[in-house]
Amino acid sequence: MTITRDVARFLIWQGDAFRGHDETSSLNKGNYKEMVEWYKDKIEVVKEAYEKGSKNCQMLSHRIQKDLTKACAEEVTAVIMDEIRGRNFSVLIDESRDVSIKEQMAVILRFVNDEGKVVERFLGLQHVESCTSIALKDSLVSMLSSHNLSISMLRGQGYDGASNMRGEFNRVQKLIRNENPYAFYVHCFAHQLQLVVVTVSTSSADIADFFNYVPLIVNNVGASCMRKDALLAKHHDVLLEKIENGEIMTGSGLNQESSLVRPGDTRWGSHLKTLLRILVMWEAIIDVLEIVTKDSIKPTCNGGALGLIGKMESFDFVFILHLMIELLSMTDILSRALQRKDQDIVEAMHLITDVKDGLRDMRNNGWEPLLRKVKTFCEKNKIEVPDIDKEINVRGTFRRRKQKVTNKHYYHVEIFLVGIDAILTELNHRFSEISSELLVCMACFNPRNNFSNFDVDKLVRLAEIYAEDFDIGDLTVLPNQLRQFINRARRTPGFL
Repeated sequence: MTITRDVARFLIWQGDAFRGHDETSSLNKGNYKEMVEWYKDKIEVVKEAYEKGSKNCQMLSHRIQKDLTKACAEEVTAVIMDEIRGRNFSVLIDESRDVSIKEQMAVILRFVNDEGKVVERFLGLQHVESCTSIALKDSLVSMLSSHNLSISMLRGQGYDGASNMRGEFNRVQKLIRNENPYAFYVHCFAHQLQLVVVTVSTSSADIADFFNYVPLIVNNVGASCMRKDALLAKHHDVLLEKIENGEIMTGSGLNQESSLVRPGDTRWGSHLKTLLRILVMWEAIIDVLEIVTKDSIKPTCNGGALGLIGKMESFDFVFILHLMIELLSMTDILSRALQRKDQDIVEAMHLITDVKDGLRDMRNNGWEPLLRKVKTFCEKNKIEVPDIDKEINVRGTFRRRKQKVTNKHYYHVEIFLVGIDAILTELNHRFSEISSELLVCMACFNPRNNFSNFDVDKLVRLAEIYAEDFDIGDLTVLPNQLRQFINRARRTPGFL
């Protein structure tokens, strides 16, 4: 029993699977049985116990493995519940699909322990048969209730904003706040920013179409080693020509970006890098796609290279490329800052405000400079520039309806303004005033630089936000208590 228990504890600690694919005839019968066999080979007492003991009490069956795992889980959960002991807590929730394609909701508790430290404890997995907001909320309440935890004790909630159920999770947090207004929703700011920028890719059909073509271009050009080598050679030739013409500078560390990077799904820093590479290596990419088109034995073997050339050499593609680089580079500065481990929350709030102001300035004053930049690029690469005042049929409508707008309206209103407004709207939604105020108030407890952000008024405001936990008497004496606390903390060397 001791050996099987220790094996189970070790596998659980490592997060390893217990069972093997074939536990009867395979040379490897899975981690659990193989570790028991290892013990038998190394420790004579264990070997004798198994050989002389009853054959129907070997503690190796699948049911025994499950029972041991369940027992360990219950013991750990009991320790966690003893840690909480009626304290308020926050929940962090994620979702994923297991190998049987079942949606599983993972719940983590965050609370302050007896030592005054913020700790996170994994509570468990909950299978959710329905992904509606009501079903998800009921599943969460059910799991908490099974451990004698109440929604009324909840003081914060965070969800995986990139999950398949992110829309439903947005509604879940609203349902919970309807019951408990103090369960504030605050998420990782860096992650939230990534999701803000994701929104711009679906803000218009043309922008979404653009981002559908970007990975096709990258994949086609990098489909083989020969194509990658051809891209590098062509880019090298283009660089030499530009250097000779005085168009670019030379020096250590310059002109070294020479490969296309496949963009990630939600990591929009990688998208910015990809778009910048496409812009820098434009001529080389076009040349390689032309080579692929000419050298393909069959039209079906070129991966649509000819169509990709046509797409790239359109004003639409060039315009959106330049617009996205402008928008992503503006948010990338904030993204990098938010991912720094030493980032100050107050400074992060200022950075978010700076990005919003920059986007508003671009909205009001950035149209003409962007259009000039796009026109210059098109003229240089012999791409047709449409008459900006010419009337065209509204995209996505039947010709017989005769709805017309000018090219200027289409590019300025339906792409430029829509893209910027989408990011601004999401920034205001995801970085709400209440979340920002909460974080700024909490930042007052940051001990960095001798509690430089400590502010009694803001901490009193934090207590007012959580009115359920502070009565009038508490709020009256709180300012003096805070002043005594900060004086004591600053005099205690080990505290800082």
